[in-house]
Amino acid sequence: MEYTTLGETGLEVSRFCLGCMNFGSGEPWMIGDEAQSREVIDRALELGINFFDTANVYSRGESEEIVGRALEPYERDELVIATKVFGRMGDGPNRQGLSRKHVFDQCRASLDRLGTDYIDLYQIHRWDESTPLEETLHALDSLIGEGRVRYVGASTMSAYQFTRALYTAGVENVERFVCMQPEYNAVDRHEEANLLPVCEGEGIGVIPWSPLAGGFLTGKYDRDADPDGDLRAAADEYTKRRFTDENWAVLDVIEDLAATKDASPAQVSLAWLLHKDVVDAPIIGPRSIEHLEENVAAIDLGLSDDELERIEEPKTPRWPAAGKD
Repeated sequence: MEYTTLGETGLEVSRFCLGCMNFGSGEPWMIGDEAQSREVIDRALELGINFFDTANVYSRGESEEIVGRALEPYERDELVIATKVFGRMGDGPNRQGLSRKHVFDQCRASLDRLGTDYIDLYQIHRWDESTPLEETLHALDSLIGEGRVRYVGASTMSAYQFTRALYTAGVENVERFVCMQPEYNAVDRHEEANLLPVCEGEGIGVIPWSPLAGGFLTGKYDRDADPDGDLRAAADEYTKRRFTDENWAVLDVIEDLAATKDASPAQVSLAWLLHKDVVDAPIIGPRSIEHLEENVAAIDLGLSDDELERIEEPKTPRWPAAGKD
């Protein structure tokens, strides 16, 4: 395993972050069985992964509980545990968003479920139009002051919103976000025209989610047939939206390179991300030890400048207008 620092912080993280959304129940693509989830986590640790990303809303806290129990036997000081806040965690008022109350309540609940005294990286899962930005930033800063949180980060928003948050943190003299969690992979490259230039210019760490485009970049889908019922795209319209001529052209290049390098399309796709200077640690979400080991092996896969250009050539990065693809 290789390690890097997260953005301009001194926090050392593995080049892959283990995404924990699959740990829990409620969806057919989730692992469901806790023992199997813990086997994946144990193997990730054996492979050198020290960075784990979950969220309070993943199976309404079940993911955090599984992660907490799995990590309990290991040396806490060497682990980097990240979780998120924003989503609805119950019926009624004050059960969603980024108000001081909800942030404080959910941080305490996440700590209890994770079985830890502190969260290394606490991230806002989405932007909250209903809460003043200053209220959210001061709430997060208070959690750092109390020792419950070490660093704060953000996920999935416009460059304007993120820039405003960084600027406001400076004006308010509070801790600012040190990392961004955007959607980014070889076919979803819109953030190259949105968040990534901000992150690069401001020294913000980048930990992309969906690095394999919901499985599209593994090559498991057939462009001439509907996805099988047990595959994620069969029920997930967002994943199926990637079935465009432009994206199939990218996958054709990736599969060709994989064949010449005795690698899998997933490994070539992850290697492409690892070659991006702005990317610190892609968030992988394997559902088996076999997939985990395949993903991690991408660290050793080299790509030339020409090969990187071939992967990128079919796409023109652009930020989609609101409400459009």
